[in-house]
Amino acid sequence: MRNLILGAALALSSLFGITAHAEPVAGQQYVELKSPVPVSKPGKVEVVELFWYGCPHCYQFEATLNPWVEKLPEDVNFVRVPALFGGIWNVHGQAFITLESMKVEHKVHDAVFNAIHQEKKKLASAEEFADFVATQGVDRDAFLKTFNSFAVKGQMEKAKKLAMAYQITGVPVMVVGGKYRFDLGSAGGPQQTLQVADHLIAKEREAL
Repeated sequence: MRNLILGAALALSSLFGITAHAEPVAGQQYVELKSPVPVSKPGKVEVVELFWYGCPHCYQFEATLNPWVEKLPEDVNFVRVPALFGGIWNVHGQAFITLESMKVEHKVHDAVFNAIHQEKKKLASAEEFADFVATQGVDRDAFLKTFNSFAVKGQMEKAKKLAMAYQITGVPVMVVGGKYRFDLGSAGGPQQTLQVADHLIAKEREAL
């Protein structure tokens, strides 16, 4: 299983992480990509989180990330992108894209995370995922039809290309403005990660 952030790495990185008063430094708390990736909404500051439903660190990060996302200003566009490393990663990623396409992802996102990490459900196939989201009020047949649609498969290819362009090797990872990549390990922890994000949002806003 590819998890970018391990407990030991977090402990070590926290020794070098930013404090509340330190300014993030390129090459330390974040990496500036050599080839910027186009954003989905030009004119807005894009913040991308690459994640996997099965990743325990992504699940733990939710409690810190979600309140921050809710308070983002109008000029910031927050986007979740599933990491697709094959196998169950792809099933979960395709399911996420399906739920987004159906415009119900925001209603069941937390429930999916809880099902996997609290209830120990694997949701390892489209059918298992469909059965679960049906308990959350999502039409099972519509889910499966959308899951297998050309539109969703096209979005899967787009997500794979984005991950390659961002040069990620695990999750959770954040990217601001298609230019700056960072994670919990490089930043020093969940709260420090959002401090880096805030700094880079301000930096990118000045560049627009």
